[in-house]
Amino acid sequence: MPVFIREALRTARGKARPDGGLAAETPHGLVVALVGALTERDANPGEGEALLLGCVGQTGAQGGNIAQVAKLAAGLPDKVAAQSLNAYCASGLIAVGQAAAMIETGALTGALAGGVEMMSRVPFMADDATYYTDTGFAPPARYIPVALAADRLATRQAIDRAALDDVALRSQAASAAAEADAWLTRSRIDAGGLSRDECIRPDLDLARLQSMPPAFEPLRSAYADALGNEPFDLRHSVAHAPPMCDGAGLAMLSSSPEGARARILSYVQAGGSVDDSLLAGFAAMEQALDRAGLTLEQMDAVEFMEAFAVVIAKFLRDYAVDPLRVNIAGGHLAKGHPMGATGAILLSTLLDCLDAREGRHGLVVVTGAAGIGAAMVVERIAA
Repeated sequence: MPVFIREALRTARGKARPDGGLAAETPHGLVVALVGALTERDANPGEGEALLLGCVGQTGAQGGNIAQVAKLAAGLPDKVAAQSLNAYCASGLIAVGQAAAMIETGALTGALAGGVEMMSRVPFMADDATYYTDTGFAPPARYIPVALAADRLATRQAIDRAALDDVALRSQAASAAAEADAWLTRSRIDAGGLSRDECIRPDLDLARLQSMPPAFEPLRSAYADALGNEPFDLRHSVAHAPPMCDGAGLAMLSSSPEGARARILSYVQAGGSVDDSLLAGFAAMEQALDRAGLTLEQMDAVEFMEAFAVVIAKFLRDYAVDPLRVNIAGGHLAKGHPMGATGAILLSTLLDCLDAREGRHGLVVVTGAAGIGAAMVVERIAA
């Protein structure tokens, strides 16, 4: 059974600090705002039989099954099943993909799916999982902070600081330009009075970027055993890492093409080695394109998650893709990374970029810590 994306919306992203633009909001409140916006856009979210939400920090304000909390706060029907899932930074897209799979098999006819993360309320690694420091795992399976995985990957892949600088500046410039483009922000809603992605730094230039030192030396010392004492260069500064932020994204999926913006052609969730932490997204991408019977060259727009500068630099270097079709509206290095929401936000952005370019095929790719990745290929339905 085909699966259609009736609508996919996202909130503006706020800085993850006490005075951030969304800090006074709640995680479930962001989802409520998105449900309301879906209603206003005639996407009929009440027809969803399930709500699937990705969220990494499932504790405190995001604990207690955040999907169930958001369902109740949004006044969705009692019959709606609510599920929260944590697949690290790939959670939001995986939630959409799993909902799509249930519709494809006939288990559901419609579903709401996406993700939410408020890092101003639930900081990074606030769940304090034993795994993060568990020495019972042998080094290849030990948890490695994604910042260190990024620096090690840059060394292994021979991606130098100049390449990282290039993609970081590109992300900032495209993100700043998108703020003035109504097409590229069509599916972004205001939340808590915030009407822009506030992490963007349009004043960041090459001289300033080159002056920034590598940022993650303290982590390397703390995780030396987990890294197997492998030598590698520290290359990422704070400007080569996606800012921590607050945000949410939500899609309404249906088995009916009526009023749909796009059709899902393929979806893949891939696993990979913890040792090559940030490469699973590439594997998912290749499989998703293969299942869709399409190539990268046929993609009119690509949203490739900027999970540290090394990942997008590798993609642009190693694959036959037109850079002008990649992250058209900018990326996470500028706009920020609300972890569990990221995949859903990128999907929403992809649909805007396809509409802006009047394109047909689009691809979204996410990659996360510990060898987790996902990808989805969609076909735009022209209005």
